[in-house]
This record gives sequence, structure tokens and C-alpha cells, in this order.
Amino acid sequence: MGSAESARNLPRLQLDELLDELQLRIDAVRGTQDRVHSLLEAVLSVGRELDLPQVLRRIVEAAVVLVDAEYGALGVIGEDRRLAEFLTVGVDEEQTAAIGALPCGHGILGELIRHPEPLRLAELSEHAASYGFPAEHPPMHSFLGVPIRVRDEVFGNLYLTQKRSGEEFDGEDETVLSTLAVAAGVAIENARLYEEARHRQRWLEANAEVTQGLLSGVDETRVLGLIVGHARRLLAADLGVLALPVEGTADLQMALADGTDAEAHRGLVLPCQGSFAGAAFLASEAVTSVDVENDPRITLGPTRWTGLGPAVAVPMRTGEGVQGVLSLARVAGSAPFTPVETDMLLGFAGQAAIAMKLAERRRDAEQLALLEDRDRIARDLHDLAIQRLFAAGMSLQSTMRFVPHSEGSERLLRVVDDLDDTIRIIRSTIFGLRSHEAGPAAQGLRVRTARTVEEAVPALGFTPSLRTEGLVDTDVPYEVADDVVAVLAEALSNTARHARARGAEISLAVGSGRLTLTVTDDGVGIPEGGRRSGLRNLSERAGKRGGELALEVPPGGGTRLVWSVPLRQDA
Repeated sequence: MGSAESARNLPRLQLDELLDELQLRIDAVRGTQDRVHSLLEAVLSVGRELDLPQVLRRIVEAAVVLVDAEYGALGVIGEDRRLAEFLTVGVDEEQTAAIGALPCGHGILGELIRHPEPLRLAELSEHAASYGFPAEHPPMHSFLGVPIRVRDEVFGNLYLTQKRSGEEFDGEDETVLSTLAVAAGVAIENARLYEEARHRQRWLEANAEVTQGLLSGVDETRVLGLIVGHARRLLAADLGVLALPVEGTADLQMALADGTDAEAHRGLVLPCQGSFAGAAFLASEAVTSVDVENDPRITLGPTRWTGLGPAVAVPMRTGEGVQGVLSLARVAGSAPFTPVETDMLLGFAGQAAIAMKLAERRRDAEQLALLEDRDRIARDLHDLAIQRLFAAGMSLQSTMRFVPHSEGSERLLRVVDDLDDTIRIIRSTIFGLRSHEAGPAAQGLRVRTARTVEEAVPALGFTPSLRTEGLVDTDVPYEVADDVVAVLAEALSNTARHARARGAEISLAVGSGRLTLTVTDDGVGIPEGGRRSGLRNLSERAGKRGGELALEVPPGGGTRLVWSVPLRQDA
């Protein structure tokens, strides 16, 4: 009886087992479908982003969810085959601060860098490459790591630890994570291309602004500031320096500096041999440094790179040679300049150099046209105005003998004298038109100043003393030189008309970025209530150039006029 009942129950037990096994298989298929669905969702989520930092963050977050890991990280491999970036999931800010410095690629993390193949471990500490964790590091046992490849390059690695179920990572986890790594490589490449396109667009916009400024006649100092400012902004640099060659020498002048400790660089004149910018100038190619403060190529000049680390210097090249050097630096501890960044900076500097050369040629052409126009005006003044005035003066002189009244003769004589003065003024103007901007070698400021003094001698009745100091002919821009000559002529004219002086001293000094003209006489001083239009003109000339006019009374009496202006105004 018992055996018969057992026989009847046996098929039922087998059926229950089959049903249980079928349910397990259904659950497994359903779990696999769910996992595939999750993987597809993760791939879509990662591929949807174009901002590279966000792409990397989403990859780590998706990986942790897909393999049910408690902790995840993505390490980006740098050019030195160490970890340049390390993004984590599962470790909060307090834990990160307690752990200390982020890993750089030793131990198990370095194992994947050295051997970029999937690695699964049941116990981290049992691997030969493992040497433990920092004191505040959370405990980790199971481990799964896979490389992320972008084309044929290993971009970085995905690291997952501590499966939440307490089990080991299995082959299916490895397959899922490897699949995600392939999708991640494509997403990273897309984000890189997008980021590169955005960078190129920014560089093109910066180039366009610089070129427009140079070709539209904007002050060159301001445009040089645009070049340095754009380069600093686009490459996140803390210091930018633009150096220009000093004509006739093997030196570079730091024409413009902006950013950290810019004052230590601005205005420096350094030889090419022994300076960071000079190394790029001599090599005619980009040079980089990971620690510019201690770079062995820098051997001359004052201390000026303190606290700075990564640096790059690129030549501003045209077909005619190197026109200058653009240098950038970041504070110590920052990321070094990558080859892509250096190439973009080199292209930007080259475009800026070409624009500078085109602007220079355009100015030369405009200057030539201006000089030709002045020559024409000078010829017309000489051939028409002077000849007619001279003829009028001769006619009046011949008319004097027909005027019997002495007062009439005196008036005619004064008119003739005025005509002679007018002829002299026009001749002086003609000379100025023909010699204007002929260059320091043809007519320097020293020569023009001495000539102005000589022309004033007949009106003064004595010859003033003239003393010059500094690089008068080389450091003074021609616009400032024109003002100096006009101011000196006006000051001597005032002395001749009002001062009743017996002597005068003139000093023209250039130094520390300023020009100072001093005219001192021993006359009666400036009369009260006299006309001040001349002095007002001198003051306005100084004000337009950021300078000032001062009138003083020397200890021995008389008048001292001091006219001082900066040689170059800030952009």
C-alpha cells in the first residue's frame, strides 16, 4: 500500500522540480533581459552627453549600477603613464579628504595601466601588486577592472570594488563592464571631438578679433593685450607674457605681461640665450616646461617665476622670421600644457604675427601716401604762397617812396616785416612737412630741439643753454617728439615776448618711461592778467598724453616751466 502511494507521488515530485527549474530559468532569462536593458540604457545615457567631464562621471555611475558594486572609479592615464585624473563614486567628500592625495597609478591600479586587460579578483589583498590602502580608506575585497580604449589608445581604466551581494564579480559582470567600456570609448571620442571643435571655434573668434583690431588701426598696445588675454583665457593660464625683439640686438623686451606677478616681467629686456622666451625665439618652435621656476634654460634676469609650474612659449612666426614670443604659465601643481593646447597656441600666435605684419605694411603704405601728400602741399606752398607773399613784400617796399608821410611809411615797413615773418613761418612749415617721420637717423629729436632753439635766438637776443639726458632719439615716439618741439617753441616765444630775460636754460630728459622738458629763464615772471592761451595749449597737450604742466618760480626769480608726459600710455 505504501509503495503504491510512493509510486503515485513520484511523478508529482518530478513535475514540481521541473516547474521550479523552469521558474529559475525564466527568472534567469528575465534577469538577463533586465540587465541587457540596463546596459542599453547606460550606453544611451553615456552617449547622450558631449561635455567630457560629464561623460566620464556618467560612465562611472553607470558601471557601479550595472555590476552592483559599492565603489567605482575611472582613472584617466596621462602622458607619463600615470593617472592624471581619478573620478570616484561611493566615496563622499569627507572620506576623500581623510584618505588624502588621490592615487597616481601604483599597486593594483597600476597593474591595469601596465597590462590593459580585464582583471577580476576575489580578494584584492592577495594579488602580488597589492600593497594595502591608506589608513582612512574604506575596506575593499572583490575587484573588477577593465580598460577603456579610444581608437587604438588606452584612455583609462574602470575600477569596481566590493560587490554589494558579498559575492565575487563573475564572468557576466566582466562582459557587461567590457561592453560598457567599448561604448564609453566611443562617447569619450565624441566628447573629445566636440570639445576640440569648440576650442577651435574660440581660437578662430580670438584670431578674428585680433586681426580686426590690428587692421582697423586700434592702438597696437591694446591689440597686444588682446593677444595675451585671449591666450590666457582659452588655456586657463595664470600668467601671459608677450616678448618682442629689440631691433639691432639679440635681446627680447617683455612688451606686455598680464596675470600673476606680471610686474616682475613687464618691461624687462633679456638676451635670448638664458631666457625661457628666448629659447622659443632661437629654436623657432614651441618649448614647454613642467616646472618653469626651476627650468635650467633660465639663467639670466631677476627672479620672476616664483610659484609657477607648467609653462609654454611659442614663436610668433611669419614667412619673414620670428616676430615675437608668446609665453603662458600656470601655478605650480596645475596640469601641464598638452600637445593639442600647444599646437593651438602656436597657430594662434602665428596668425597674430601675420596680422601684425599686415598692419605694419598697411601703416607703411599709408605713411608713404601721407608723405607724398605733404610733399605736394610743400611744393604748392613754396611755388604759390611764398612767391606771391615775396612779390607783395617787394611791391610794398617799392611803394614806400611814394608815401610822403612818415607814419604811413612806418606802417608799410611793419607790414613788410610781417610778410617776412610769414614767409619764414611757411618755410619752416614746409621743412617740417618734408622731414616729418623721416626717422631718427635723418632727423632725431636732439636735432629738432637744437634747431628750435636756434630759430628763437633772434627774438630772444641771446642763446639759451641746452642739455639733453637719456635716449632722446630712440625712446621718444614721433608723436611725443612733435609735441616737445611745439611746446619748446611756444615756451621760448613766451620768454621772448613777456619775460625780458637775459638768459635761459633748457633741459630735455628721458628716463623711467617719462619725458620731461624744463625751460627756466631769469626774467620778470608771468605778468598778472596776461593772456594765458599759450600756456593753456601746453597744458592741454600734456593732458592728452596723460602728463602735466607745472609753472614754478626758481629761488633767484624768473620762471621755470616743467612739461612732463609718459612715453607710452596704457591701453
